[in-house]
Amino acid sequence: MNERITIIQFVERCCAKHASNTFLREKVNGEWTETTFAQTREQAHRVAAGLMSLGLGKGDKVALLSEGRNAWVIGELGILYAGGVNVPLSINLAEGTDLIFRIRHSDAKMVMVSKSQLPKIRRIIDELPAVEKLVVFDELEDFAANEISLREVLELGDAFLAARRDEFVARYESIGPDDYANISYTSGTTADPKGILLTHRNYTANVEQATSVITVPSDYVMLIILPLDHCFAHVAGFYIMMHVGASIATVPFGKSPMEMLRNVPGTIKEVRPHIMLSVPAISKNFKKGIEAGIRKKSPFVQKLYNMGLSNAIKYNKEVYNRGGWQFWRKPLMALFDKLVFSAVRQSAFGGRMKFFVGGGALLDIDLQRYYYAIGVPIYQGYGLSEATPIICANSPVRYVMGSSGRLVQPMECKICDSEGREVAPGELGEIVVKGENVMAGYWKNPETTAKTVIDGWLHTGDMGYIWPEDKSILYVVGRFKALLISADGEKYSPELMEESYVESSRFIDGAILHNSQDPYTILLMVPNKDALKDYVKTAFPSLDPASEEAKVKMLEKLQEEVNIFRRGGSHAGQFPDRWLPAAVCVLPEAFSLANGQMNSTSKVVRRNVEKAYEDKMAYAYTPEGKNIVNPMNLSAL
Repeated sequence: MNERITIIQFVERCCAKHASNTFLREKVNGEWTETTFAQTREQAHRVAAGLMSLGLGKGDKVALLSEGRNAWVIGELGILYAGGVNVPLSINLAEGTDLIFRIRHSDAKMVMVSKSQLPKIRRIIDELPAVEKLVVFDELEDFAANEISLREVLELGDAFLAARRDEFVARYESIGPDDYANISYTSGTTADPKGILLTHRNYTANVEQATSVITVPSDYVMLIILPLDHCFAHVAGFYIMMHVGASIATVPFGKSPMEMLRNVPGTIKEVRPHIMLSVPAISKNFKKGIEAGIRKKSPFVQKLYNMGLSNAIKYNKEVYNRGGWQFWRKPLMALFDKLVFSAVRQSAFGGRMKFFVGGGALLDIDLQRYYYAIGVPIYQGYGLSEATPIICANSPVRYVMGSSGRLVQPMECKICDSEGREVAPGELGEIVVKGENVMAGYWKNPETTAKTVIDGWLHTGDMGYIWPEDKSILYVVGRFKALLISADGEKYSPELMEESYVESSRFIDGAILHNSQDPYTILLMVPNKDALKDYVKTAFPSLDPASEEAKVKMLEKLQEEVNIFRRGGSHAGQFPDRWLPAAVCVLPEAFSLANGQMNSTSKVVRRNVEKAYEDKMAYAYTPEGKNIVNPMNLSAL
């Protein structure tokens, strides 16, 4: 059994081993700065000592609300060195109920916050009586009475270390592997958020487990676009990179999340990362950007690009079984790579990208095929916060495209039926795991903890199966809680179908399927209105895209796109016909944080979508509403 070390022991060892290596890269005042491992450790010590001088006791909670940046990483390490518990919060949370609930529920005594997020806390501070101090990462013209800058905390830390270093060392040496490191709140896609208690050993164990399936050279740079508040960015991001002595970079935030997104392409060109973390929403956006660039090229380049994709996808198959009798395609792949894809990688990813590490929701296999074809694989994995989070992952060593990858070790995994009995490889059931990465429980929620972790086994609520050909490979197919139920009682998962509709059509930007023992399944669809207008302009140039006649043509086109999965369609047979939607509700706007239909980790909140469009769904079960060309759908365009 591995030594049960704390995050503190992990950081001390990594920073001693890789002292002169660059760990943090951040753009400050237009210039990229580098912070070594030794400097990171020193700053973490100073922050921790400063927090102790402000009265932070062992086990006290500190909420952290900031965009991804050096101060986030050093702030968390400072909290942990002081014996505190970090409560990481998403910057996408509104200052209303979401933020108030998490800060109150966690019993946070302090809040660390960036200048951009400070107004949210100031507006609700009167409703947070337990919060004694706000540590602001940036300098301000005016600080409120309960606010202090990070610079001042560092200065307090210097004084504390000079006078009371032994007390500081005693504090961090008193931390044990089972002490809490984080209270990480669930995103609440299927229920109210729960505070997941993750210990020091949960994290260090999961880093050890993760390196059993994927390794990274010490000279690699990872660009972290995802929010640092999620444990996926913790483990797959900065803790794994710290473990190997490699470095991480973050995207300059600017003045808003939208400005940060606009900064992503430029940051990629400047950082030229070797790895990025990805979720399906990000992967799709990158693909759209690449394809938009290709459409601006000459017809000859477009033809080369499409031929190269087709050739590579046919040769690669599911990667583990690539080649075979199609060996003659391999030299063509090298040619297309030289002529087209090397330029795509240079333009889109800076020229050094080796792979993405994928997480989050299910990733459509066609998207995986696309990225492998252009030479930047997405090694999709699976996990959840309750498992800190990595349970399995694909890697360059073993890639089974379409699967969720090889199970990390040491960890036990079994698939159970609805009665809790283990089923054979190849049979569907609930994914249940046991290992040192399993959470300590839910904060202040022993009842749900007892239902979720039973005899050390974490019941994930996700559905999957063990691959019979290789029992170390796990396939995840969806959420038990998201299962649709047809009128005859048959249960089926909607998630792969939903992903497939979006991936297969440039006219569809979002899809949610619904069936709760209804006569048939319906599809709630977010259309790509710009693509539909372009279609009308090309196919029906005499029509005004704003006219009702043009909108009828748009709806008919959307129906064609939905029908490709039906008998006779280009994707027929991918899903049973009885599962496919018989009616379509065209939605007037995209799923977003603003309308509450998407959460902070870019997952669609199914129950909120269904609640918002109850009237449309009811109409879709009428004879008139079953026809895609109907007044409600016309008005949505």
